[in-house]
Amino acid sequence: MSSTELPSELPSELPSVLAATVTPKVGAVRVAEGERLRSVGLPGITLTVRSRPPVRAGLPPALYVHGLGGSSQNWSALMPLLDDLVDSEALDLPGFGDSPPPDDGNYSVTGHARAVIRYLDSSGRGPVHLFGNSLGGAITTRVAAVRPDLVRTLTLVAPALPELRAQRTAWPTVMIALPGVAGLFTKLTKEWSAEQRVRGVLSLCYGDPGMVTPEGFREAVQEMERRLALPYFWDAMARSARGIVNAYTLGGQHGLWRQAERVLAPTLLVYGGRDQLVSYRMAQRAARAFRDSRLLTLPDAGHVPMMEYPETVATAFRELLTDTGELPPPSGPSSPSSFVAGAGS
Repeated sequence: MSSTELPSELPSELPSVLAATVTPKVGAVRVAEGERLRSVGLPGITLTVRSRPPVRAGLPPALYVHGLGGSSQNWSALMPLLDDLVDSEALDLPGFGDSPPPDDGNYSVTGHARAVIRYLDSSGRGPVHLFGNSLGGAITTRVAAVRPDLVRTLTLVAPALPELRAQRTAWPTVMIALPGVAGLFTKLTKEWSAEQRVRGVLSLCYGDPGMVTPEGFREAVQEMERRLALPYFWDAMARSARGIVNAYTLGGQHGLWRQAERVLAPTLLVYGGRDQLVSYRMAQRAARAFRDSRLLTLPDAGHVPMMEYPETVATAFRELLTDTGELPPPSGPSSPSSFVAGAGS
């Protein structure tokens, strides 16, 4: 199935006027040591791509897709741990990170999936080891289902797949999807400092916010200040949240759980026991839905295990590659596996 055959989901509003405006001058995006940023122009979208040079030529490509309100920086802790395994690139989805809004104002899961597919088709990097967190997990599930030729393996970290009963702590995110709520929230919180906002985000996304270093907190505050200066920040958040809600209501062959069942790529699922946005109880359902799955559960992790426990996630990915034959088995005594292999079989 080609990218043009992706479902259209529920009708969205007319493109925002802000989507057509010129991005204002704001502070520079942080680039970690060893990383590079570049801008890629594609029909209807411009994407910022964060990359790291592989330790040697010829390594298979990997692509990382962040979640709602995140950016490619969310993968900066994990990517260097995989430098000897893959050639890493991470996208800023349209309207997030350093990528401007899409020309058509389409922030649906399908719209984001089309952006990922468009990039992979234009770059010729597929098939890739595809990673997705939260919203990015829903997006990459859809990509893997409709374009199996582009995906070598799939790693889903707290994927935003439909839940019949969402956790109470997830309801504020759902509420942002309602028309007018984002504007009201902006007015109600206009006096909040960037520090207050970051503390709120960390308490929601981390199993233990105390894991964040003072330097990491300062960097997060600087990034929050940069994003709040963007006139389309809340529009992108609200429309993308609405896109998740709309995707949850889709049934039939275009439903996310049905598409999960169609994924052919070997899949690593990562769930945190303290996740306040994606329920830990969905881990077993996901393991059953993806036909060739391995499940890693981290009882103390929150919504972003690749930022909280990057070494553990990297180890599980290495084991995935060993299990699929892409890496030779380690020499010497074997260590206990950090995930449940074949959980979906």
